[in-house]
Amino acid sequence: MTALDETGTATGPSARLLHLFEGHRLTPTQRRIAHSLVRHAAEAPFLSSVEVAELAGVSQPSVTRFAVALGYDGYPALRKQLRELGVGEPGTPESHHDVVRNEHQQAVLAEIEHLRHLAELLADPAPIVRAARILAASRPLPVLGLRAASAQARGFAYFAGKVHPDIRLLDEGGSMLADRLEQVAAAGATALLCFALPRYPRELMDALAVARECGLTVLTVADSAFAPVAKLSDVLLPAAVGTGLVFDTACAPMMLGRVLLQTMCDELPDAEARLEAIEQSATARQLFLD
Repeated sequence: MTALDETGTATGPSARLLHLFEGHRLTPTQRRIAHSLVRHAAEAPFLSSVEVAELAGVSQPSVTRFAVALGYDGYPALRKQLRELGVGEPGTPESHHDVVRNEHQQAVLAEIEHLRHLAELLADPAPIVRAARILAASRPLPVLGLRAASAQARGFAYFAGKVHPDIRLLDEGGSMLADRLEQVAAAGATALLCFALPRYPRELMDALAVARECGLTVLTVADSAFAPVAKLSDVLLPAAVGTGLVFDTACAPMMLGRVLLQTMCDELPDAEARLEAIEQSATARQLFLD
């Protein structure tokens, strides 16, 4: 069975592997490799790079690049480290039932920590209030999010459209994105809300540069205050993303967006009336089942 330390945290082979991989920005392919090693923690130190590749369903060079991404000269150096950590020692095999905190639980717990940290940041409401006032005053209000961040932008725009009179969703890149930014600025927009998540598209940086040139105040929800978009943002609101699964999880950025929207409602004098009108329309059309 997996051992616990004095804090109640798992300390068995799987937990040691998870700890080894934490804090590294890995590609989706590299995360698949990491997850395969965690699932086969007891035998991981004895597997060749070819065997690891087969387990993860990736190429052998991908395993080598994975080791280099972790800071090792190659896979043999990583395997040596696994042996030194005691991963796979006799008497320490784990079954899925024995793991106290598997990779899925670890990912959820990491997201909980991100939300706790966000709650601490929100203890001072002043930055959110200032941001909400800037966004609420913009007519129209463009909301930008590309690739991984498009879902965040679309979700925010969907709900914001219920209380703000003119929301413009910008969730597609390409040469027309600059045109659309210029058009919203010409239509009277004074601010832009941007959701920026790893990996940051080059065209997102180009779009923010255009927004600044158009005189828009750029407010960005990003995973870190040190994200590349910070230098092109007038206001940056940080909310960490989870990296424990093959693809990033963004519970904290989504929550921050909803908090920002909630505060915007307080700055929009007709928000309540607009919501009531939408509710009456939905009821008349029998839009929802309940």
